[in-house]
Amino acid sequence: MLIDHAAAARQNKQKHTLVALVENKPGVLNRVASLFRRRNYNIDSLAVGTTDDPAISRMTIVVDASKTSAALVESNLYKLINVIDVQDLTGVPAVAREMALIKVRTTDAQQRGEIKQIADMYKSDVVDVSKDSLILEVTGDETKIDAMLHVLSDYGIMEVVRTGRIAMGRGASRMAQPHEPAEAPVTAFGGSMAGANGKSRHE
Repeated sequence: MLIDHAAAARQNKQKHTLVALVENKPGVLNRVASLFRRRNYNIDSLAVGTTDDPAISRMTIVVDASKTSAALVESNLYKLINVIDVQDLTGVPAVAREMALIKVRTTDAQQRGEIKQIADMYKSDVVDVSKDSLILEVTGDETKIDAMLHVLSDYGIMEVVRTGRIAMGRGASRMAQPHEPAEAPVTAFGGSMAGANGKSRHE
């Protein structure tokens, strides 16, 4: 079975990557998840981790724009008190990656050798070897990981865990820090521009 890379590319164009900086406080992730649930947003993946500042966490949210408005998700995130900044990295120069751990069934040394060759072809690492299985670690975009899973399916995939997409804009640009003003999305109202904080400013 061949992978339709053109179809995968079209699907990826419908996926928007939003990145949010939030205060690293108890309950913040629950507030974000509750927002998605109340609004019935279709979220493909959500990856959360701390930053170089232990008081700040960074969320990478992948939105299926064919089912949910990415701009609407962005504007509603700004309404949460613990959100510092939100950016849509879709269509701008950025680095996006996903990591997966894949456990594959093996029956003999020959199969282990074949699977290791596949791992080398996809520039992935063998992180665990046992008598009847291998665990592979692969990093890349979703298309690469999907392709590797397809190839390994012939050997028998036992378990898969994927992190979801994480992303960072290229170049010197960075997201706003707590002491800096965030560039919130704006909506026009009768000749003036209203920011996400509710304050209006004229064009």
